[in-house]
Amino acid sequence: MRASAVLAPLYEHDGEVHVVLTRRAQHLRSHRGEVSFPGGGRDPADADLWATALRESQEEIGLDPDLVSPIGELDHLQTVTSQSFIVPFVGVVPARPALVASPGEVELILHVPLRELLADGVYREELWGLTPLDRPIIFFELVGDTVWGATGAMLRNLLAIVTDTVS
Repeated sequence: MRASAVLAPLYEHDGEVHVVLTRRAQHLRSHRGEVSFPGGGRDPADADLWATALRESQEEIGLDPDLVSPIGELDHLQTVTSQSFIVPFVGVVPARPALVASPGEVELILHVPLRELLADGVYREELWGLTPLDRPIIFFELVGDTVWGATGAMLRNLLAIVTDTVS
């Protein structure tokens, strides 16, 4: 099992809280074109998984780690397809960050208002697999993109905390 970390960067812009997501490059071996948080596997040089999340965010979207203040962790996940154990961190950035996608990993950087994620008709759940082994898969339908799977589950967890509802 590979230890991985992702960062859910939050910032306020024009009176609204936004989260930064990425659309992965089409040429990648796995999860190509999928929407995700910046992140990846822990390197031996990383002091801890928070350092992994910051390093990966800097590599993928050019987010200056000195701008990010940690505010917590979301529920840890284990993925079936990539055999990863993921620790999602939430960090606050003081303003809309100037970001640049690394073409080797990221096709597009998405700045998504939380309001959009909470809008009617954006969220849905499907059961995948055969009973009794079926499991819920989370989807968020954004304009031009579908967020699903592990990232969808992390977003649902984040939104449940932000709105003070049960995840």
